[in-house]
Amino acid sequence: MALFTKEKYTAIKTSQKKEILGGLWGKCPNCSDVSYKKFIEENLNVCPKCSHHYPMTAQERIKLLTDENSFREIDPSMTSLDPLEFEGVAPYKEKIEKSKAKTGMNEAVICGTAHLNQREYALAVMDFRFLGASMGSVVGEKITRIIELATQKSIPLVIVTASGGARMYEGMISLMQMAKTSGALYRYSKINQPYIVIMTNPTTAGVTASFASLGDILIAEPGALIGFAGPRVIKDTTQATLPEGFQSSEFLYKKGLIDRIVHRKDLKNELNLIFQYFTQNSKSKKNK
Repeated sequence: MALFTKEKYTAIKTSQKKEILGGLWGKCPNCSDVSYKKFIEENLNVCPKCSHHYPMTAQERIKLLTDENSFREIDPSMTSLDPLEFEGVAPYKEKIEKSKAKTGMNEAVICGTAHLNQREYALAVMDFRFLGASMGSVVGEKITRIIELATQKSIPLVIVTASGGARMYEGMISLMQMAKTSGALYRYSKINQPYIVIMTNPTTAGVTASFASLGDILIAEPGALIGFAGPRVIKDTTQATLPEGFQSSEFLYKKGLIDRIVHRKDLKNELNLIFQYFTQNSKSKKNK
């Protein structure tokens, strides 16, 4: 005979589980640390634990590198056409419209003039969100125009690169932008002003093979992927064993292919110091 009765299961009352709102936390792809996204944004989109550099929008980079409210955009309404009427998986025109809606931009680069420490300079910033910042006719034209404006005004030039390469939807028209931008930079080199490239992750293919590698000073962010062809293509072509991390900014710095690796929080000051150096150097030459 049972001495007492007992429920088969004991119910333990707990407080209602709180829901964690989605999108508030981010997991670092480098160290797997989970951080509050607001903290990451306040830290210039850099992981507070391992200093992994997350992507930035063109607008965020402009704000980072310029005096407040000093940026003046040129050619903001220029947009790509569809000269080849490219279809593929999805029509090229459709891809352009989706990228416009996603980014609020008309193309993959924003160009204009700005001031840093009250010194005027020309600035172009590529944004990977827009079709992988691929270089089509408009990207090439806008880059060329900002180079020509810097030449005309005789001011320093800064280009922040991030690209997957040439825009295949435009075929040869895309590839010719490599020669066009390089030609404009040759003319710019005659005015004795500095051309500084800031390479961000990733900077690859046709952009690397043209204006991204022609700077007087080549700066890269930590951990940036910089190269021409992908590792698999290179390995299949050369049949060689590739060194680990051979396309990272750190590897390229060791081999002398870039001049500086600069943490994002130091970029503005680094740029200002470069401007000061070239200004003083230019004055010294004139005095001689």
